[in-house]
Amino acid sequence: MSGNLAAVVEIAEKSEHDHEPWVAWLRTQLVEDWRPGEWDPETLLFKGDVNNPQTVAMRCSTEACEVVTKSRGRCTACAKGFRASGLSEEEFNATFRPGPNRRNLEPGTCTVERDGLGCQREFHSRGLCRAHSLQWIKATRAASKRKPFQGTFEEWLRSVAVPYDALAECRVAGCSLEQVTLHEGLCRVHDRRWKDFRGSVDYVPVLDRWVERETPYMAVHHFSLASLSEVGRLEMLYVLQQRDLRHQKMEPPAIRAVVKGLEGVECLLKAGPGVFDMSNFSGAANVVALVKEVAWSIQQGRDRFLGIEPMDKLVWDMKAVIYASGRTEKRVPGTRTALVDFNTVTQPWLRGAVMEWARSTRPANTRFRRHVAACVVASTVLGRLPGGGMDPASVRFAEMTLVADAFRKQTKRDGDLQTSKHRADSLTAFYTILDFGRSAGLLNELHGTFARHSQHRIVREDSNEDEIGKAIPESVIRQLDAHLDHFGDEFPYRGYPPEDISAMLRAIYRVLRDTGRRPREVLSLKRDCLEFDGSDCLLIWNNYKGKRMRRRLPISGETAEHIQAWAKHREGLVTPSRSRLYLFPAVSEVGEFAHLSTQYLSRAMRLWVTSIDEIHSEGTGRDGRPVPFDRDKIYPYAFRHSYAQRHADAEVPIDVLKDLMDHRSTETTARYYKVSLKRKQEAVKKMRLHVVDRHGNPAPMASNKAYELRSVAVPFGGCTEPSNVKAGGQACPIRFQCAGCGFYRPDPSYLAAIEDQIRDLKADKETALAMGTDEYVIRNLQDQIDAFKTVAKNMHEQIDQLPEEEREELMESVKVLRRSRADRGRMLPLTVIKRGESTA
Repeated sequence: MSGNLAAVVEIAEKSEHDHEPWVAWLRTQLVEDWRPGEWDPETLLFKGDVNNPQTVAMRCSTEACEVVTKSRGRCTACAKGFRASGLSEEEFNATFRPGPNRRNLEPGTCTVERDGLGCQREFHSRGLCRAHSLQWIKATRAASKRKPFQGTFEEWLRSVAVPYDALAECRVAGCSLEQVTLHEGLCRVHDRRWKDFRGSVDYVPVLDRWVERETPYMAVHHFSLASLSEVGRLEMLYVLQQRDLRHQKMEPPAIRAVVKGLEGVECLLKAGPGVFDMSNFSGAANVVALVKEVAWSIQQGRDRFLGIEPMDKLVWDMKAVIYASGRTEKRVPGTRTALVDFNTVTQPWLRGAVMEWARSTRPANTRFRRHVAACVVASTVLGRLPGGGMDPASVRFAEMTLVADAFRKQTKRDGDLQTSKHRADSLTAFYTILDFGRSAGLLNELHGTFARHSQHRIVREDSNEDEIGKAIPESVIRQLDAHLDHFGDEFPYRGYPPEDISAMLRAIYRVLRDTGRRPREVLSLKRDCLEFDGSDCLLIWNNYKGKRMRRRLPISGETAEHIQAWAKHREGLVTPSRSRLYLFPAVSEVGEFAHLSTQYLSRAMRLWVTSIDEIHSEGTGRDGRPVPFDRDKIYPYAFRHSYAQRHADAEVPIDVLKDLMDHRSTETTARYYKVSLKRKQEAVKKMRLHVVDRHGNPAPMASNKAYELRSVAVPFGGCTEPSNVKAGGQACPIRFQCAGCGFYRPDPSYLAAIEDQIRDLKADKETALAMGTDEYVIRNLQDQIDAFKTVAKNMHEQIDQLPEEEREELMESVKVLRRSRADRGRMLPLTVIKRGESTA
């Protein structure tokens, strides 16, 4: 259903109409007073305005430099000077002064001045015009009949040099350089070009004819159409104006390269396919894209000239369709034009219905493609029947059952079954086309039983629980944090310096991780998204999914500091005007959103995650080494699940987490607790079989309930002493000297605590020895050390004897239970409050 323009585009066959009707039509399409201040229709010269965001032209970031560049930053000379200076950015900008020839907005003038009058001729070197430069050279050169000037250059300027009036400009249209040849009336640049041209031809050229096609001397932000034919100038101007109407930027360097490749072509409409062969142009990506754009625009212009609309064809060019529908302010397709071929719907009655539905409703791109794809599925099924389903009166309930079955069995490209939601939505889309066709009178012959029926319904399965299980483990997040400095490296975000791109993406990552908001909710944050109430800080955000705007979320001071740091950094950026209210600006003035899009964020995160050498999961392999984590599970939305799961594992009350997640129902929030509880129950099920007594001998619990109800957690294991269990582990009769207690029941989830206790006891023993304490104190400490060592040794031996797979499952259970105990009772720095209330 889709394709791309080939590198060679045949824009027209040998047309039977001549130039005149085409030229007349082009003149009616041109925009009058287009780009005032930039485009001069008399000289055919475009001078890009550095203050116009739709023109790719920027001043050098060095304050005193007037050179125009193609991208943000310093020009080549200033960048070289900055590297050699050893100064900071601020010091360099304040002190550096580029040479007098570092300007290309307009040619500079000579610096000679006398009595308030300056020399009007353009400078040649050392800030002097050509005449004054030669005079200074002669004045300082020794001669046989004359002494050289003995004073300084400044003294010569004040006492000898006399200002001159300006010379006439070059006769080439649009060239601002002064004439250097009186006879031809050409500047130094065009005089040299004229001489080269005369030497390259074997006939006597006519100067006036040569001047008509000659381009002026241009800076990086200029382009001229003078070198094209009469018709070619109109065609190229039409193409550029159409690009402008689609909010695509003017790139003068790329346009100059394309114009150069089209020199000598009489008419682009009637040119052969070889004219747009990419070998005729430079290989730069923006030039290649512009060549395709020119070919495409001329083809679309030809169709409009002949009265053919984009939606009149059986193969729709979606770029032309979207442009014709007037929705370019929302989404502008690239030059890789997507095509939709309605020939894939073989039944004329069904094809006519879906095409008319698209013409009448002008659906969004995603909805349009879903409905066309649904019709292709139905058409394929009907095409296998006798008669191919060509007669609408012959398809009835039985045929609709076959169509519904095809939607039920819909698969992805890899052969896996599509989600129930996708299959149900596709079937509904097909029903929508049938309903539209009947209401529009297009399917009057279609049998009444070929319609939606409750028997054909596809039930949508609730996949939310599966989605909730996609939380990124905390150990993986810690590894990502360790590599955060490289987030954004080598990621292109047009017009922004690499360091600014990285700073923005790091800020986005921190907000995603710390707040659990959906990607779009983070990217659409306003610059004033923080609200302070005493010591409390609230994040103001919009819940687009729930259609609840200006929500408030308590955030930690650290997260607020990260947001403020980026907001301060953002103030120094040059961003699209439509992004002025947003914290994370868009890439350009066009696009669906005025802020950074989720597609850009996903691509940047995928590039970053792929670049990290190793990301380990929480488990270990058979060789004892950590198992690599599946990087496909790291994507922006997954951080929302991690945020919720983190709070559910920490046993934050469900009503609190519901408000934090801004869920309408606690049923959605409860699923996170089910995941947490299920993991804990599975861990207990494995762990109860590996409980030992104080000597390290196996003492498994009979059930999960026995593990959890008949024992309580004490610092180094479980305890089954009745009075202590009744008191919740707070009433140990022997002051928690567990190693000598017959009710002590440790398991592998306490191994780390036991080993820590052994180290602490050894340290206490050394301290007691240094203090000269009685022998019974030393003996008691040593006995505890020996007892704990025996327990730990026996548990390690039992674990080592387990099969590899069972050992991995046990160690995973260890992590779950340890994390559960560590989170229990911990107060996370997020509480739900209402505006005007305090957490104090």
